[in-house]
Amino acid sequence: MEAYEQGLQAGRAQEREWRQRAETAQVEHLEHQIRTLREELDAKNRRFEVDGHQAVTVDGYGYRWNGPGTLEVGDRVLLPENYVSALRHGPGPFPGTVTELGTTYTGTLSTIISRTPATPRQTG
Repeated sequence: MEAYEQGLQAGRAQEREWRQRAETAQVEHLEHQIRTLREELDAKNRRFEVDGHQAVTVDGYGYRWNGPGTLEVGDRVLLPENYVSALRHGPGPFPGTVTELGTTYTGTLSTIISRTPATPRQTG
């Protein structure tokens, strides 16, 4: 009887392990499908130019650049104050980093002030 119980427990443990592996594989497959669909949607909706100006994403938000040359990922820029930035950084322009070329944002884009901040913001 003891051998039977051990076999039963081992079988149940194996079943749990297989079920967990199957569930993990299913989750990974669904996550891959979601990533693929997001990339396809992004590619369809991404704008690289708005009103003749370069469109970029800075720290997750869409902006347009009408300065000299083009911006690249990693470029530091000075952004105009907005409601959220005034709460987070205080009044006035604030720095950001270009994180993506183009934007999927479909609303009106603010214009980047300059390529690199002249002086870092002083707080306190």
